[in-house]
Amino acid sequence: MRQIFLLLYSFFSFAQQTTKVDFKTAYGNISINPIEKKVSGSVRYVFEVKQAIDTIKIDAQKMIVTNVKINNKTVKFTNTGKTLNLFEGFKSGKNTVAFNYEATPKQTMYFNGDFSNEFISNQQVWTQGQGKYTSYWFPSFDDVNEKVIFYMNISFDKNYNVIANGVLKDVFPDKNKKIWKYEMLKPMSSYLLAIAIGDYVNKTVASKSHIPLQLFIQPKDTTKFEATYRYSKVIFDYLEKEIGVKYPWQIYKQVPVEDFLYAGMENTSATIFAEDYVVDAIGFNDRNYVNVNAHELAHQWFGNLVTAKSGKHHWLQEGFATYYALLAERQIFGDDYFYHQLYRSSLQLRNAAKTDTIPVMNEKASSFSFYQKGAWTLHLIRETIGPKMFQKAITNYLKKYQYKNVETDDFLAEVRKVSNFDTETFKKVWLEEYHFRSDEANALLKKNEFMRTLFETQKMRLNPFVENKERFAVLLQSNVFYPVKTEIMYQIKDISFKDKKELLLLALQTNDVKVRQSVAEFTDEIPLEFKTNYETLLDDVSYDTREIAFMNLWKNFPESRTVYLAKAEKWIGGNDKSLRSLFLTFSIENQSPEKEKYYKELVDYTSPKYESSIRQNAIINALAINENDPTVLKNLVNATTHFKWQFTKFARDKIRELLVGGAKPQFQMIYQTLSEKEKTQLDKLLEEKK
Repeated sequence: MRQIFLLLYSFFSFAQQTTKVDFKTAYGNISINPIEKKVSGSVRYVFEVKQAIDTIKIDAQKMIVTNVKINNKTVKFTNTGKTLNLFEGFKSGKNTVAFNYEATPKQTMYFNGDFSNEFISNQQVWTQGQGKYTSYWFPSFDDVNEKVIFYMNISFDKNYNVIANGVLKDVFPDKNKKIWKYEMLKPMSSYLLAIAIGDYVNKTVASKSHIPLQLFIQPKDTTKFEATYRYSKVIFDYLEKEIGVKYPWQIYKQVPVEDFLYAGMENTSATIFAEDYVVDAIGFNDRNYVNVNAHELAHQWFGNLVTAKSGKHHWLQEGFATYYALLAERQIFGDDYFYHQLYRSSLQLRNAAKTDTIPVMNEKASSFSFYQKGAWTLHLIRETIGPKMFQKAITNYLKKYQYKNVETDDFLAEVRKVSNFDTETFKKVWLEEYHFRSDEANALLKKNEFMRTLFETQKMRLNPFVENKERFAVLLQSNVFYPVKTEIMYQIKDISFKDKKELLLLALQTNDVKVRQSVAEFTDEIPLEFKTNYETLLDDVSYDTREIAFMNLWKNFPESRTVYLAKAEKWIGGNDKSLRSLFLTFSIENQSPEKEKYYKELVDYTSPKYESSIRQNAIINALAINENDPTVLKNLVNATTHFKWQFTKFARDKIRELLVGGAKPQFQMIYQTLSEKEKTQLDKLLEEKK
């Protein structure tokens, strides 16, 4: 009980601080040392004491703090390792506090690549504040209700580019470094403070409202620029018009970083997103940045301009960003795409409600609830009161609470002002109950003709194939949206080739990437007479389709494997090099004369100099060839020390699997070659088996 009391006391003490003290402006002068993985510098805050208070706290996780001055006078302070506590020297009204600090952040600021190497390749430094706390690298406020205007001077190696929130006002020379001077003009929560450092070039385009849109990319990826940032200006112009409130910041930047923890992060005026979304024209058809692009941009209003007071109201950020991203995609890809995305999420929400009993308005709700159910609630309101009244409510809501914090009732009050919408019943059944109201959702989906056709086609699963064949042929030759056609491919997957041949050929003739991919996916056995037709899938503008087709052809036609390898020799695939890894692995399996060279390349991809997605593919394939390779095992252990939790989980699980299979002696053989950090991680896994 005591621990619970302390947690509650800590929460309420910070909540009380924001009512008594208002931090206005932050001036940071920081230097980042990527080799030692340290950040240090000076900070000055301007703050107003509005009510009497004994202690003022600034979050400072595991930092060394020195030379603290309030109103230019040295004062005593305490440093708990979590907070800098100020208890003397301040007065009612305006004050300043200044101090020096040094931090070695274990999270929130991440160092990627080898900065001791003078050759610049993939070295990057970037931050992720939401859910991780900016206070690990910059003394700030974990409480989202404390909003501050930030001015940041950042010192770093002159050969890199430093990107941060706000407008770059100047760049100063500083010996072998530079100092980048950034400024914001409006307040924001500390979790939105961000830095991204790397080897970048950029292109700037102007929105219709003349906001500079600055799009960054690594020099090695310049050929992927168009596909990566496709529709960026369209999305920006659409959202600004649809939301009805001018973009609230001076500039908008987007920066891809390697091994990012999530898809993207909406740092104020400076979105950071995963390198996975840096794609070429073919990769665009498999995974593209459009939805994430729109989602993170929508957050600039919903989350950054207006911020939820607590986790209970988190849907006001994620639900809104998810829904407005869908609206933006609707503008680009059309109504059918929009309704199909809503349909897909409705199925997932219905299934999730069988086990997930936490409603949206609960700080412990799942991310899926915050995002997808939150989006559905907004769709229900918009469809009920109409787009114009919905936009009016949104506009009023944003203008009333701009640069402030909100609760759900604040938004619903604005809906009531423009309509007769029953917000109380809505709140109860959609936000405070965990059930997903599928009947209401389906009624809204059926407004769309394509969705009605999809539902009708799904019902045909109950009919004998002979009754459906003619209708299937008509649909495959129609302009109906592709999910109807992929549904047909699913329904006929177990039908004999003789009976379905005509339909398969019609599906291939659609030249639709997704429909053709469904042919590849749902055709396990490839008759000889269909071989030539199926082989055309190896040339599709989809890396996913090529991989599926290659694997099936390899299995069905062993005599043609050399031909297929020749076809795949120049393939690379997406950023994870999946097709290159596939070619290397199957060439080795096929006893290529170059197998030693190919194996060496595959093993090289397991090393720390590559991004985790490349390494993971290579580790899986290399261990399938030789599970005792000491270099691969060492790189696998190294993966357990990576900062990306998804990759470390993969590595730990893989080591556990190998240990069960008797690989302990192999790990013991490489033990002395490991770093202390790697030994610690391996020891933990070895102990699990005792």
